[in-house]
Parts: sequence; C-alpha cells; structure tokens
Amino acid sequence: MTVFDKNIVITASFLTAVTIAMGAFGAHGLKNMVEIEALNTFETGIRYQMYHCLALLILGLAPSIPEKIKKTVFWLFILGILLFSGSIYLLALNEVLPFNSAKIGFITPIGGLLFIIGWIWFAFKMLSLKKQ
Repeated sequence: MTVFDKNIVITASFLTAVTIAMGAFGAHGLKNMVEIEALNTFETGIRYQMYHCLALLILGLAPSIPEKIKKTVFWLFILGILLFSGSIYLLALNEVLPFNSAKIGFITPIGGLLFIIGWIWFAFKMLSLKKQ
C-alpha cells in the first residue's frame, strides 16, 4: 500500500465516522429543532457524503488503479463532499443558525457537478486503461 493509498483510507475512515456521527445527530438531535423538510434535506447530505466516503475507501484499497487516477477522483470527491453536503447541511440548519445560509445555495449544484465529473472521469480513465 502506497502512502497516498494509506492517506485515502485514513481520510475515508475519518470522514465515514464523522458522517455516522452527523447522521445520528440528524436523526436524534435535529428532529426537534428543524422542520421535517429541513431534516430530509440534511439526510440527503448525509447519504451523498456516505456514498462518497465508501467510494473513497474502496479507491484507497484498490491497488490496480493508477495513483494519478486516484488523486483526481479523490480531490473531486472531497470537494464534492465539502460543497454539496456541506452546503446542504448549512441550508438544512438555516432556521437555527445565527446567519442566513440561504445565500450559499448556489454552491450545492457545484458540489453535485464535482461528484458527477468525478464519476464520469473515473469511468473514462478506467475504460481507457491498458490491460496489464
């Protein structure tokens, strides 16, 4: 396992633990603080973050994928998590935050686009990978 693979696995493991903790907070702590629609929005952020945490974990454990491909996918997914899920969390918590997070709503689709680009780029690179 390379140092970068190890770092991907560590990052994915940490983010997965954070995702589980945030999901528990959403399921137990938020239900009395925000409307059901906001709770559903929060859960969407959790779901997409978990999908991509697990994808990163698999990516870090896959020795046959070249490091250059891994690096690009890693950063697209990390930025996607930050922008997509992060903005969704802020939007879902808008009614309890001391500031209006609705102004950052434009960031959510940028994060989603980074997820899509990451998956398409990964598929394209894997398709064009020479057999060994």
